[in-house]
Parts: sequence; C-alpha cells; structure tokens
Amino acid sequence: MTDWPTIELTDVERFRALAAGVPGAAVTERVLPADPDQVKAMLADLDVFAELQADFVSATVLERSGDRVVVLAKGRRGQRARLVGQFRPGWCWLQSRFVIIGMAVAAEPGGGTRVALTGGIRVPGRAALVPIRVRHESARTLERLERLLRA
Repeated sequence: MTDWPTIELTDVERFRALAAGVPGAAVTERVLPADPDQVKAMLADLDVFAELQADFVSATVLERSGDRVVVLAKGRRGQRARLVGQFRPGWCWLQSRFVIIGMAVAAEPGGGTRVALTGGIRVPGRAALVPIRVRHESARTLERLERLLRA
C-alpha cells in the first residue's frame, strides 16, 4: 500500500519527540529574531556551543564520522565528560554516562528562529534526567545565545 500519509517534521518537532522519551527531560524553547542559517552556523561551532553551556569550559571533538561525534567536554569545576551522539548545524544530541545535552533549531513561520534545548544530569543506568534546574539552565543558555546573536 503506497497511500500512507506522510508528514515532514522540523528538527525542533523531532527533538520534542526524542526528549519526550527521556523521563525528566524538559524542553525549553524560544523564538529568536535571527536568521536560521546564522543560528545554525553559530551553534555548529563547538567553541560557541561550549561557551553557551552553563557548566562547560571547553568541548573538543575526539572523533567525527559524518554527524556522529565523540566530544570531550570539560566543566568549570574540573569535571570531564565523554559525550557521544549527533552534532550538526541545527541539531545536537550528546550523552555521556552522567550528562545529556540536546539542541534543535528550525525556521519559525513568519520569521525568526525557534531554538529548543534540554539537558541535565543523567541517572546512571537509565535514560532519565534529574529534573533539577533543567528549565532554568536552558533559559539561561537561550539568553546567552540571544546576546551573542546581537553582538
């Protein structure tokens, strides 16, 4: 049967669906007054990406094959995380044993760019996040991104 309905999802819609499967994941979104290509290019730069994250000092790509990456992230308190996942312009889903970080970007109808974020401390052995301060930190990250886009 070839008459099945199809639907095209934006990266943000795909991101919401993925995050919905992770207990404790809270998606925070904001529409920014910027061109989607500008936002994607900015977030595709790992140095900028690390600067936006609340607890990161740096992020270094250890391995890359297409959009699959292994990233070494260093935190402000000396902690390190080996994050594995997908990283491409407009999309990021990285996780380590203790951390999940996700981001998606999509053009907003009528102008601007919708950015969605989630992340937090992962419950070892489970696909779950400790929901403490996830929305607060994501909101702060979006504020930092908006300031960088204005600069």
